[in-house]
Amino acid sequence: MNENKQPVSVFAPASIGNVNVGFDVLGLAVKPIDGTLLGDVVSIEASTSDRLVVQGEFAKKLPGEPTDNIVWHCLQLFNKALNEANQAIETVKLTLEKKMPVGSGLGSSACSVVAALEALNCYYQTNNNFSFDKEKMLLMMGQMEAKISGSLHYDNVAPCYYGGMQLMVPDSNIITRTLPSFDDCYFVMAYPGIEVSTKAARDVLPNSYSRSDLITFGQHLATFVDACHRHDKQQAFSVLTDIVAQPYRQHLLPGFENACEYLSSQGCLAVGISGSGPTLFCVTDDKAKAHSYALWLEENYLQTLSSGVCEGFVHVCQADIQGACQLSQ
Repeated sequence: MNENKQPVSVFAPASIGNVNVGFDVLGLAVKPIDGTLLGDVVSIEASTSDRLVVQGEFAKKLPGEPTDNIVWHCLQLFNKALNEANQAIETVKLTLEKKMPVGSGLGSSACSVVAALEALNCYYQTNNNFSFDKEKMLLMMGQMEAKISGSLHYDNVAPCYYGGMQLMVPDSNIITRTLPSFDDCYFVMAYPGIEVSTKAARDVLPNSYSRSDLITFGQHLATFVDACHRHDKQQAFSVLTDIVAQPYRQHLLPGFENACEYLSSQGCLAVGISGSGPTLFCVTDDKAKAHSYALWLEENYLQTLSSGVCEGFVHVCQADIQGACQLSQ
């Protein structure tokens, strides 16, 4: 083992998939305003053999065998890409600090994937003066996300990696475009402490939609994107309504409909399901209201498990425009 190799750590933030109007094509990275790291951290250091250590608050929710962990598969994919690029492969120790609950609708798997692959890339850049470009990295991240969810969609990995609001485009070379975000808005994220699998949330969706629903979906997404570019906040959030997934998924989320009614009556700009749930998000441009909504959600949306423990949380967030980033050692 070369003791001169510098270790690296990378943080990857939580994200809101779909953002109501953009099923599988729109995502927003978010960060708590109190400085909490809402996301995953992966650290890489030189080792005599490849190995993975998993720790953190939500580590117990992951597979017991390290080789079943998606971070381990990220290492295999990265090494394969190194081999194809005729680069020497080093043995490393990976440490995943799992700060994100599994099946939360906050892009938990994307956080692990992005943090792992970006940490590996930073490690080789720091120690070997070699790195893959962002386009190659995003392709690998999408490949890993598809391995978990069963379908290729970038609405979590793209904002998690690049930061900000990302719109997926039908171009395999570009993949995503950054939309202007509303920096004065607060996104209150409430994870109730129960798990909803992405597969289960997808299985409840209909196989086809009516023509009128398709027209409404297209209008809402197009209007939202246009309003973002014009910095028209009122117009943007007036159409932030989910007709594709929420009507069919909300019954999976205890207390969601009641929370929607209350938050809407209190003047929220928008309320919705983050990704496939169960996390709820609501939007306001008033910081005091954001904290008020957070307190209400803590009391009325978080769930107490049969064990008497509540694993849920509420964070007041803003858009994270940085995305995945290397942490100082």
